[in-house]
Amino acid sequence: MDETYSSWTGLIYIFNLIVGTGALTLPSAFLHSGWALGSVLMCILAFVSYVTATFVVEAMATGNALINFSKMKQLRQIGRCLDLAQQSARNQTDSEDESWGSPSEESPLNLPGSIQNFPSEPLSYYTIDNKVEMGEMAGLFFSQGGRLAFFLCFTCYLFGDLSIYAAAIGQSLVDAVCLSKNFTDPDDKLCWPDYPYTTLQAYRVFLFAFLMLFGPFVFFNVQKTKYLQIATSLTRWLAFSVMITLTVQRLLNPSLPHNSPSPAVLGGFPALLSSCVYAFMCHHSLPALLAPMRDKRGLQRSLVADYTIVLAFYLTLAVPAVFAFPHINPLFSLNFVPAPGDSAELRVADYFLILFPVFTLTASFPVISVTLRNNLQSTVSSGRTRLLKFVILPLMAVIPPVFLAISMPNLEFLVGITGSYAGVGIQYIIPAALVLASRKSKPRELAEMENPFTSPFRHPAWAILVIVWALVCMTCVTVHIVRSHLHS
Repeated sequence: MDETYSSWTGLIYIFNLIVGTGALTLPSAFLHSGWALGSVLMCILAFVSYVTATFVVEAMATGNALINFSKMKQLRQIGRCLDLAQQSARNQTDSEDESWGSPSEESPLNLPGSIQNFPSEPLSYYTIDNKVEMGEMAGLFFSQGGRLAFFLCFTCYLFGDLSIYAAAIGQSLVDAVCLSKNFTDPDDKLCWPDYPYTTLQAYRVFLFAFLMLFGPFVFFNVQKTKYLQIATSLTRWLAFSVMITLTVQRLLNPSLPHNSPSPAVLGGFPALLSSCVYAFMCHHSLPALLAPMRDKRGLQRSLVADYTIVLAFYLTLAVPAVFAFPHINPLFSLNFVPAPGDSAELRVADYFLILFPVFTLTASFPVISVTLRNNLQSTVSSGRTRLLKFVILPLMAVIPPVFLAISMPNLEFLVGITGSYAGVGIQYIIPAALVLASRKSKPRELAEMENPFTSPFRHPAWAILVIVWALVCMTCVTVHIVRSHLHS
């Protein structure tokens, strides 16, 4: 049996998956679009993302119900066959008894109800005990064309995400270890003056070592990363606490230059939305994270708590920053690079914040690689060889993305495609389509039963509004990409 964990541990998994290095881009986005506009947009994004998360939970419960219902129908057929066999044996025994005039000692025991009551009716068909991945849901609810579109979108996003994570980890390690820390330095510059190793060579060595250390997690379930998740959560909270504390200290220091940001800059809305649209992304891995939770009562309330904490955390990080700093770097952690003559404590904080992407992405990388593996496995029939399902597909989920990052350190094009379009599909369009299709896929018997995991936003209008919101997001992201290319 797979290992389970508590609800709190599950919430830590989800929090770690949501809060990544993308949080470091929020202060800059708030500065250029207005702190009030940014705050309102973050609240909207948190709400819409929570709505689609409840869609995934409902679709997952419906997928479990369909699987449980199908198994129960098969067991009932077996029960009827056994009942007929028992009845036939009983009739034959009665005939023999009448012929001989006395009961046979070898006659089968008559156990009334032992077969008629097989199988026993489950308490509820609607559970999320079985890990029904989004790929399996697509197979249950979508047409062939829908399954193909889902697979292309899902694989493109997760593959790109893993490559981006690997590249960010490798670059962060180079920035922390190599003496050259200028992002504009050429790749052939020496990492250390006394050793013949360039920054590009160091980058590739670090990535290869990362693959050897964390790649094997793809062969296990996400439960095996529990202690890694807890450890990286502590470092993540420590890093953000350091940034927030230093920001507040600067804001309260009247001798330092501050900023008077505009509350709203409408022209910066497309750039703001393109930067923040994935701030609450976790939907692709929800099935793998929720199924092992022991207590799933009040799951919707737990998700509300997680999203509320993340939202409060984002606003606490971004809003004071736009008032405290006259200039904010695209990555907020770079605002804390100490100047010459700063204290040793600030230098320690500098190195710690440089390594922040390593801490955050090291926790997310195994979860996303396992998610990609599970969805690849869901496309393979159970009759295929174990070598393909349990060796080749896991390796395909982790090795190609890392090798892409090794061969192409600059992944801006991949970031634009996977983040701008495939990500919208994963976070908004696919959950809405899944929940609508799942409601239509129920047989009459299941439709009459109550689903305790039904989304609070059960009216079809909510799913349609989410799809409209997704189109708005893609339009704004496209406008931002076009503007960026025109001004570059």
